[in-house]
Amino acid sequence: MVAEAPKNELTTTLHLNLREVSNSPSNKLDEIIAGLPVEDREVIAAIQASKSEKSMIIIARGPNKGSRFLISSEGVTIGRSTESDIFLDDITVSRLHARITKVDDGYVLTDQGSLNGTYFENAPITERTMFSGDEFQIGKFHLLFIGSK
Repeated sequence: MVAEAPKNELTTTLHLNLREVSNSPSNKLDEIIAGLPVEDREVIAAIQASKSEKSMIIIARGPNKGSRFLISSEGVTIGRSTESDIFLDDITVSRLHARITKVDDGYVLTDQGSLNGTYFENAPITERTMFSGDEFQIGKFHLLFIGSK
C-alpha cells in the first residue's frame, strides 16, 4: 500500500538531466567509436597508438555534438572566449573555464576558477589526470577525452 502525500506538501524532487555513470569509461568510448565513420575511427586509432603524444576531445552531449578537437603537447584552453582552443558557446561556460595540459606521460584537466565548475562523474573537480574514455562536464557540454591506450 502506498502512502498518500499530504495535501499541504509543497516540495517535490526534480531530476535535472542526471544519468547513471558507467563504471567503465572504455565502454562509453567503444560505443562512440563504433558509431563513427571509418575515417574517424582511423584518426582515433592513431591517437590511441600515439604513446601520449596526442589526444582528442569529442563533444559527447550538448550543442555541437560530435565535434572533435586535437590536443597536442602544448595543451588547450576550454571556454566561452572566442580565443579558447575549444570554444563552448554557452552562458554556463566561463570565458576561460578549464585547461588541459600535457604532463610527463599523460594529460591533466584543471578548472581555472570557473563560476559553474568542471565535473567528473557528477562531482566538482579542480584538477584531474585524464584517462582515455573519461567523460567530464563543462556547463551543458559533456566532453569525452581520448588518449593513448
